[in-house]
Amino acid sequence: MPPLVLDDLYRIAIPSDPRIRPDGKAVAYTLTTADRDADENRTEIWLAAPGAEPRRLAAGGAARWSPDGRTLAFLRPVDGRPQIHLLPMDGGEPVVLTSAALGAGAPVWSPDGSRIAYAAAVGPGPDGAAAAPHAPVVADRLDHKADGAGLLRGVTRHVFVTDVDGGETVQVTEGDFHASEPTWSPDGLRLAFVASMHPDRDLDLGGTAYAVDAAKGAVPDPLSEPELLCGGVWWIGDRLIAAGSKGAPVGHTRLYELGPGRAAEEVETGLDRNVMTGAPGYPGGTPALLGEDLIFCARDGGSTHLYRAPGERLVPGEVNISGISTAAGAVAYVAATQESAGDVYLTAPSPKKAASGEMSDISGASAPDISRLTTYALDGAKLFKARRRTFTAPDGTEVEAFVLRDESAPAPGPLLLDVHGGPHNAWSPVFDGVHLYHQVLAAQGWTVLTVNPRASDGYGEAFYTASIGAWGLSDAQDLLAPIDALVAEGVADPDRLAVTGYSYGGYMTCWLSATTGRFKAAIPGGLVSDLSSLSGTSDLGHLMKTHEYAGDLAAQSPITHVAGVTAPTLVLHGENDDRCPVGQAEQWFAALRERRVPVRLVRYPGASHLFILSGRPSHRHDYNERIIAWLEQWVSGSPS
Repeated sequence: MPPLVLDDLYRIAIPSDPRIRPDGKAVAYTLTTADRDADENRTEIWLAAPGAEPRRLAAGGAARWSPDGRTLAFLRPVDGRPQIHLLPMDGGEPVVLTSAALGAGAPVWSPDGSRIAYAAAVGPGPDGAAAAPHAPVVADRLDHKADGAGLLRGVTRHVFVTDVDGGETVQVTEGDFHASEPTWSPDGLRLAFVASMHPDRDLDLGGTAYAVDAAKGAVPDPLSEPELLCGGVWWIGDRLIAAGSKGAPVGHTRLYELGPGRAAEEVETGLDRNVMTGAPGYPGGTPALLGEDLIFCARDGGSTHLYRAPGERLVPGEVNISGISTAAGAVAYVAATQESAGDVYLTAPSPKKAASGEMSDISGASAPDISRLTTYALDGAKLFKARRRTFTAPDGTEVEAFVLRDESAPAPGPLLLDVHGGPHNAWSPVFDGVHLYHQVLAAQGWTVLTVNPRASDGYGEAFYTASIGAWGLSDAQDLLAPIDALVAEGVADPDRLAVTGYSYGGYMTCWLSATTGRFKAAIPGGLVSDLSSLSGTSDLGHLMKTHEYAGDLAAQSPITHVAGVTAPTLVLHGENDDRCPVGQAEQWFAALRERRVPVRLVRYPGASHLFILSGRPSHRHDYNERIIAWLEQWVSGSPS
């Protein structure tokens, strides 16, 4: 069986956003593929059920079942703007429901199925239109731009309600703030959402849960105290659950139950782990109710698992779970494994629960009957599997890493250290459909080392916060110690070491190449080279400076130490990156070129910070291809 090649990018199909039908017997989900000819990512809605072949329902995404299961609401573009459509499941074509000026957000059905709520962008022009494209952009706060959207030009995000029968559409929130996706109260009278409304929200991060009348709108009523920084809120049964943190936005996300006239009460999860509600590049899913029990996702040891409070793990094995949906005692979810970038599963866990405060893993005879409803493995391609390892840093801290290699390859051989972003993300041992160069390099005799250093998620809150104010100073040893161990074991050739990484990983690539002199090639992507300038140009710069890399910015900036770089460097960056603006790459490129260090800058037009996840397929293919070519040019071959 041949190994994976980069053109397999166009064969990878990734399911997401699984939504279980109210009777618990079928799952609608979004399937994303890469269209080579159109150079676009395609999304389609599919339906899967036990014992049946999955079938395509429509082009689009964000499918949501009506309470009676007879209609599927979903998003599909109309004149380039996403609008809500209704698909009758007993036959017929989809019908357009909304005509939002700048496009509608995901549909949220009312409990009685008569209305749909959604969040949508509202521009400053007539009827919510966008500002003229050449109008001056006036900013009074730092939050005037966002990665992926660019300059906001006065656009805000608000909650709307529309009648399913094609009747009235009502905007129920308005003002100078952004509302999150709404959630219906059990009686259908109110909508809850999260927003930051205080005037200094660009300087002091906040997020308050609010409720508003779903029929006519009004001044929203706060549901949570200012000390609770909410990232999301959901009515789950008759419980109002928020995800967030108390005090400064540092540390783990937790779950809280909100109630009238009382402070938020933390939900006991039984875990010293970060609750994962899902975001681009971060697995997980919104909490849900299974019977009378709350289920949620949390990261543990590099993988994201499904838990039932308090502390009972519901799905065994090496998995990354994204998306949760429950109905009729069943749970639907998507899980990536070592063989697949994602498949849809359906399970009905038994009601047995772990004792309070304990962490358990159902396995063996007690494991639930789990049905895999889809098969999106890369048939015909040999996939190398990462081995989980634990290494010890010089100060005694244990760090987990994953070693991907062909065990039959000659040793010692070349090694690539790949540093994850965040810095609070984490590598996992499951198949990675984004970093395809890992598999290609392993087939060429490379060892690919992915380490979860201090600040990585999945190892407890103390570990999670261990590098705050000490980027490059506390975490570098965690990345170098595994290399030393693999060199000592005869796996890695010390004369053929390379380093790469994206975002924070790009920062660390610059830092390590400037401060160690150990690497024969460096490939920073979406990088940070100067923390001082980042704080004033990134869409999250002030908040990152205040809560993440606070400290001596010059001492922690790679540009301060750039004279130490000797490694030939390939810089890869999105032209429209507002998270780590392209000026960061320009500074690093210019500094290396002035010092006659071999360097190349590649800029991807129109690409935001997340382009390596969801950008143009040609850009993603090119990103992988250039990394391999640079390593072949500067590192591959026999030791000299």
